[in-house]
Amino acid sequence: MELSLIIPAFNEAQRIGPTLQRVHRFLAARPASFEIIVVDDGSTDDTVALVTALAGELPGLHVLCSPANRGKGHAVRRGMLVATGRVRLFSDADGSTPIDELDPLLQALTAGADIAIGSRYLAASRVTRPQPWFRRVWSRLVNRVVQRVLLPGVADTHCGFKAFTAAAAEQTFTACTVDGWSFDLEVLARARADGLRIQEVPVRWENDERSKARLRQLPREFRHVYRLRKQLRQVEKKASGRS
Repeated sequence: MELSLIIPAFNEAQRIGPTLQRVHRFLAARPASFEIIVVDDGSTDDTVALVTALAGELPGLHVLCSPANRGKGHAVRRGMLVATGRVRLFSDADGSTPIDELDPLLQALTAGADIAIGSRYLAASRVTRPQPWFRRVWSRLVNRVVQRVLLPGVADTHCGFKAFTAAAAEQTFTACTVDGWSFDLEVLARARADGLRIQEVPVRWENDERSKARLRQLPREFRHVYRLRKQLRQVEKKASGRS
């Protein structure tokens, strides 16, 4: 399998159908083999039924079901670890970063990166429909703290469009434990601590007004940043002690 596309989903019956049709059409037109894995995170709407029906029409589409809502991080981690592709990409169900932005990420991996992450905040990034002002302020505030405390040099940690080599995915996600929205921070921080090369790539991005991100998640984001820094420093101390 050349490419595995992992899409986490929680109550996405209103959005995921067109996204799946679009990504399947794009990938099926290319010569590389692929699989699309929708990881349902305990949805209470018709997400599973809808994806199951589409799987009968779209070869290579599969759905994994969780009995309870565990969080986006849990869903992505589960998908990454059951995937079989040489490259493993996760993308959001709303398709805010369109699948035709895939090739720049693949090129970064081919050039030697272990992880290629889409970015909304580079000079060449194209945001065709920006977030509301309060979400932009929130996002930039989180990123400023993240760059200062945990991931210096990474402009956009939370864009839901990230590609991993199979080896990088298995090494990184096996060690991760964060189930919620801050899982991106843990993935990238652990990858950097392990010496994996992360390449940020400008992408086209369009805000979906139905985004599930909420301002009330901000304090939890900050707690995760500092907790992760503490955990990684402890790992570094143990490693230096062994050496």
